[in-house]
Amino acid sequence: MTKIDEDALADAYNRALSLEKSGDFDAAAKAYADVLALDPEDHGGAAVRLASMGRGETPEKAPDAYVTTLFDQHAEVFDNVLVEQLGYCVPLLVRQRFHALGLGPFKRVLDLGCGTGLTGGALRDMAEDITGVDLSENMVEIAHDKELYETLYVAEAIDFLEDNDDEPFDLITATDVLPYLGALEPLFFGVGENLVAGGHFIFSSETLPEETFAGRPFMVGPHQRFAHGAGYVRQRLDETGFDLVEMTDITVRMEEGEPIPGHLVLAKYRG
Repeated sequence: MTKIDEDALADAYNRALSLEKSGDFDAAAKAYADVLALDPEDHGGAAVRLASMGRGETPEKAPDAYVTTLFDQHAEVFDNVLVEQLGYCVPLLVRQRFHALGLGPFKRVLDLGCGTGLTGGALRDMAEDITGVDLSENMVEIAHDKELYETLYVAEAIDFLEDNDDEPFDLITATDVLPYLGALEPLFFGVGENLVAGGHFIFSSETLPEETFAGRPFMVGPHQRFAHGAGYVRQRLDETGFDLVEMTDITVRMEEGEPIPGHLVLAKYRG
């Protein structure tokens, strides 16, 4: 691994960010190209910032190095910021939908992107065994301290699904995972390969008005998070072996005082 010149990288990133905030997107795009030249693994998320400005190609997913850095840095304050300041309540919505539909209890649950354990905590009394997976080691350490999971792994979600050879799960959750993924086929295929026939998959996604997508299946939104069109989600679920149970309109979180629209999606694996 090539050693990064941290000072030069910080200067380049701050220059790019300043240009972006000033609205000079062309100059910002050139500056972010300098950032990527210094840091090809993209710990600062230059690729998604470029896409959010409409410059460059939309990546298939957020860089692993960026996601890891982002959540490692915010692990200690994550619960407070996300729940108290941003009004994030998707795990509780998941629990409510299961109760409303009469689903559960579950024998084996896989919580992808488990973070500090918000979804694990919401489902703890509804599951016999919960496995958590997250890319951020700091987040996993906090989840471990809460004693919510039988097993925890530090891993990227799709890599884990591809490599896992344990017995399949009857429920897989992915709350706040899709905002860091563009193309959904790898995730959906991986989930299917790790579910029992008739098993359930529940996840949240962020979305934007159809006119904003302008025919695109997904895009990076103004807050550097991926948004997905409802039609694209439905199509990919069907193509990867799932029947859609329900797709509910939700407010995923607040951002700068504005609600972020999204979907809570429940699907059943055909097997």
